[in-house]
Amino acid sequence: MPEEVVLLTGEVEGPHFRAILQSVNRSLIVHHAETLDALARVCAQPPAGGGLRRLVAFSTGVIVPVAILEGLGTPAYNFHPGPPTYPGSHAASFAIYEGAERFGATVHEMTARVDAGPIVAVEWFDIPANVRFMDLELATYKVLLNMFTDLAPQLAATDAPLPRTEVQWSGRRRTKAEFEKMKALEADMDEAEIRLRYRAFG
Repeated sequence: MPEEVVLLTGEVEGPHFRAILQSVNRSLIVHHAETLDALARVCAQPPAGGGLRRLVAFSTGVIVPVAILEGLGTPAYNFHPGPPTYPGSHAASFAIYEGAERFGATVHEMTARVDAGPIVAVEWFDIPANVRFMDLELATYKVLLNMFTDLAPQLAATDAPLPRTEVQWSGRRRTKAEFEKMKALEADMDEAEIRLRYRAFG
């Protein structure tokens, strides 16, 4: 069993996820990091007892350096709030803007390239008509929570990597800069475009 798990996630999720993981493995040491600096401080120290340290990122914008990933000696996993067809930032917004009919969440191994590692789990659902990006993000978050709970026994109590699926990433990787650009309205936009952008990007 792993000696440690490092959770790279938000303030609210950290304590909740620690409880889930330790309910599976009571001896597990769980570190919580919200920032890259905090993550680097944890990973600068050797794992307790020289055992296995596993990194799990959940819906975070922090990009983990290759040096940290390679220093783990075991795959790190990311819970991505979007399906394999929407890698990158603000997946829900671009899915709405492009008229996607289905959306979902993805768990994958972390690699040097963001949202490109082997996929270990995907959950899909239909996108409600005229949904706003905040509501789609919330629905995706709920799916991610269920996926974390389902995978917790493997993350906390086994040394083996999670089994990979045959699902592949597709679609263009979006960035935060593209998201911000799409929020800007221009004088020659028609009303339909303005309404769509407001629904998709705010």
